[in-house]
Amino acid sequence: MPATIDPGIIAKIEDLRKTLHHHNYRYYVLDDPEISDSEYDRLMQELIRLETTYPDLVSPDSPSARVGAPPLAKFDQIAHTLPMLSLDNGFADEDILEFDKRVQRYLNLQSEILYTAEPKMDGVAVELVYEDGKLLAASTRGDGVTGELITANVKTIGAVPILMRADRSSVVPPLLEVRGEVYIGIEAFKNWNAERMDQDLPPFANPRNAAAGSLRQLDSKITASRPLEIFFYGVGVVEDFVFESHWKLLQALKKWGFRINPLIRPRISIKDVLKCHRELSEQRHQLPYDIDGMVVKVDSLALQQQLGATTRSPRWAIAYKFQAIQETTVLEKIEIQVGRTGVLTPVAHLKPVNVAGVTVSRATLHNEDEIEKKDVRIGDTVLVQRAGDVIPEVVKVILSKRTGAEKKFSMPDRCPVCRTAVARIEGEAATRCINSSCSAQVKERIKHFASKGAFDIDGMGAKLVDQLVEKGLLTSFADLFKLDKETLAGLERMGDKSGENLIHAIEASKKISFARFLYALGIRHAGEHVAVLLADQFESLEDLASCSQQDLTDIDGVGPVVAESIANYFQQEKNLGTIQSILDSGAQIVFEAKRKTAKLDGKTFVLTGTLDGMTRRQAKDMITAAGGKVSGSVSRNTDFVVAGDSPGSKLKRAKDLGLAVIDEAGLLEMLGG
Repeated sequence: MPATIDPGIIAKIEDLRKTLHHHNYRYYVLDDPEISDSEYDRLMQELIRLETTYPDLVSPDSPSARVGAPPLAKFDQIAHTLPMLSLDNGFADEDILEFDKRVQRYLNLQSEILYTAEPKMDGVAVELVYEDGKLLAASTRGDGVTGELITANVKTIGAVPILMRADRSSVVPPLLEVRGEVYIGIEAFKNWNAERMDQDLPPFANPRNAAAGSLRQLDSKITASRPLEIFFYGVGVVEDFVFESHWKLLQALKKWGFRINPLIRPRISIKDVLKCHRELSEQRHQLPYDIDGMVVKVDSLALQQQLGATTRSPRWAIAYKFQAIQETTVLEKIEIQVGRTGVLTPVAHLKPVNVAGVTVSRATLHNEDEIEKKDVRIGDTVLVQRAGDVIPEVVKVILSKRTGAEKKFSMPDRCPVCRTAVARIEGEAATRCINSSCSAQVKERIKHFASKGAFDIDGMGAKLVDQLVEKGLLTSFADLFKLDKETLAGLERMGDKSGENLIHAIEASKKISFARFLYALGIRHAGEHVAVLLADQFESLEDLASCSQQDLTDIDGVGPVVAESIANYFQQEKNLGTIQSILDSGAQIVFEAKRKTAKLDGKTFVLTGTLDGMTRRQAKDMITAAGGKVSGSVSRNTDFVVAGDSPGSKLKRAKDLGLAVIDEAGLLEMLGG
């Protein structure tokens, strides 16, 4: 720090930061502000003025970070230490009572179990990582295993503490991974949409979509202009702290400066859980934000640990969803859509109707069996709902409204796109176009290949894919890498600059993780989760392609149907040829599978204290890359405890158990320097 800066200026900046952090806590966490908004704005502008004048004094944990940072070129990927799993759903009291019985059976308990009930926010899940009380990183949920790094954007949210609160009675953990739900309030959403329409900009469909789009802005100054809010609901890893219950954990989070939903009901019986759900359902439309249900969690963290989780969801929690809001409208026609696997899906075209604040004009009818079961006819008056408050579907026909002029629908015997005969495989509800070269299938496969979870080709939108396929420029997704600027520039609504940008995006996409490459191939039944499982098991494409169906079934999380589909895919010469064409075009797969000969294979490490040459997250990444595992707690199964400066209680427990304790230099030596 330059010696020419007046110490009074340094003290003034520090005082402003401390004051603003305090008022953020009063406003967002305690809901008890001590100053007016205009006074807060005056203090913030004064801090920004001083930091602009003295850039050497700018700090990443300053409240001024909320105004945004310079734009990014793209988002980096980051792995979650613990997976951010999805929740199983319940839709009736019987589902929740059965969940309670399942928990008791699994634990072999006869006594009553206490639960914590929380409003289920209809927002976007994020994870924030704090080291020694400072916000280090923030990421989206992503596929649950890996998310996108959106730190600068999350810092713009007023309720996010950039520094955790610590005092004599509230020591902060050396490492905390806290999870929350970002959302936009209903009134703020309406006002914002009104402003967009005044500016001839398209309105957002709903607050959740708006929140998701705001978090994925490469320019965080745009995010800072959006009315984002957040509630925190749990943790991933928390070092040197042990909590008896979920409720006590939430109270600690609140003390550290994290905003907790005031409607949470702690430590209640299953009977009170059902009562709480009824009360929450009645008041949901009076709340200033959208909720789509209630999350029920076993309160005891010890019992949560015993219950564990499946590959997709924890056994100790369930989402009790609200009954969907329903409206009646007229089904005007039924159209067939052809998906990337050839499935023919009937889609209802409806007279537009407002359902829970969203205009619905299309709804899925699923398949032929569903249409026959519900006796849906063209011209019927139907009851429509947004399933889970998201996906529109036809619930039933209002038979009393029938006039006799309605027309029955039957599935076509030929594909409506390529005119190839369709087939229905025995045991399946789906009718399929069996022509893999059908342009509708080709379009959908290419769109999937270029999507965010796959090759993530920025600018390769649905309309452009349609145009390229219809002009014969794309016959498979491998052809994407053969496009050139001149060809693209000659397309409708494209020019030299747009063509050049897209070519750059295609080139940038060529370096890809093994998991995302497998997902991009669109193997039937192999979604993002299965792709991650496969990438963790195999060190090369050749290893996977030569693996038998039985070997695939032995992988935890891969069932016989999935295994059969994967094995069949790699037995087809056409698929192998497409993969080779992609690789010949310069695509580079990054293999991250743990090798059996890795230096730290099978070893479990626990990190404690502050490391000198790296952060704990960097240390964790190095250990896992070498085949090791990092745990958040010390046990007899721990092989090594890595102790940095000011280690916590983990070091004492390690010594009590007689475990091997090494320092940072010892870890680097084990890693080969």
